[in-house]
Amino acid sequence: MSNLLMVLLTALLTSNAPPAELALPAAPAARTNVARPSPDDPVEQEYRKLLELDDQTQEEVDRLIREFQPVATDGLKARETLRQRVEDRLAPVRRAYEDFLRRHPNHARARLAYGSFLNDVKDEEGAVEQWEKARQLEPDNPAAWNNLANYYGHRGPVTNAFRYYQRAIELDPHEPVYYHNFGTTVYLFRQDAMQFFGINEQQVFDKALDLYARALQLDPTNFFLAHDIAQTYYGIRPLRTNEALLAWTYTLGLARDEVERQGVLIHLARINIMAGRFEKARELLGRVTEPSLSELKARVLRNLEHRETEAHRAAAEKTQENAPGSSP
Repeated sequence: MSNLLMVLLTALLTSNAPPAELALPAAPAARTNVARPSPDDPVEQEYRKLLELDDQTQEEVDRLIREFQPVATDGLKARETLRQRVEDRLAPVRRAYEDFLRRHPNHARARLAYGSFLNDVKDEEGAVEQWEKARQLEPDNPAAWNNLANYYGHRGPVTNAFRYYQRAIELDPHEPVYYHNFGTTVYLFRQDAMQFFGINEQQVFDKALDLYARALQLDPTNFFLAHDIAQTYYGIRPLRTNEALLAWTYTLGLARDEVERQGVLIHLARINIMAGRFEKARELLGRVTEPSLSELKARVLRNLEHRETEAHRAAAEKTQENAPGSSP
């Protein structure tokens, strides 16, 4: 039985204990030696204000983008105006980071934060430069290793991502994001993982799921994490039907509103369709009533009807072949 299956079964069958208490051995103690200055330190206070400026500005930019309504007759000009407004909001933050780092060039956490800011504004090379400097300044800071691993996972070489995630987890084995990121990278780059770890494809799936299990053990009530893990089963062949159903059932229990809950019901119906359990799939889809999900529901229903028709045709052909007097 896989570690992920153990986590899911424990969560679903145990009413009083969270999965983290029973499913897996406790994670080893963190080995990070990153020092944290006193909150009263003037440089620390300035750094905190810098983070507040970054957060506030990102919220303002998000609001501008949400409220953007292009004029049909002049959409390009409206988008250019929005782009300029966003740049005008972000420019003071960039200048504030650069000024702070000019005066405090060895402040690793500021370099990490600046790298994240640059990554958010699509300056990946600038972000990597800052994260690499942070890693060199604080080699025991797991966030630097994780951020660089994310970059290598997108841009390559992916083997660097494997190594860097492993190092991040060694430094902080209690951070679920590192396991989640590592698991996703192993899952997506299966051929590279097979060569790097010397395992076959099914073992790659098992490794990714074991990493997900640790993430879920550390963050058992995270709907988005559970949803992402359950989605993984669509790409595993042959389909691990029972595990997939268990993963989606677990995710269903974490849904925070009716849209999320009924969205998971559609996923449960899809897995049942793939497994040939058509009546169960139809029953699940019958419970989906949210208007925002009507188009997706209709698409899955069409797939159900197609699969069911094909299954009936195949069964009829097999019956005819086995009937007495049928042609050889």
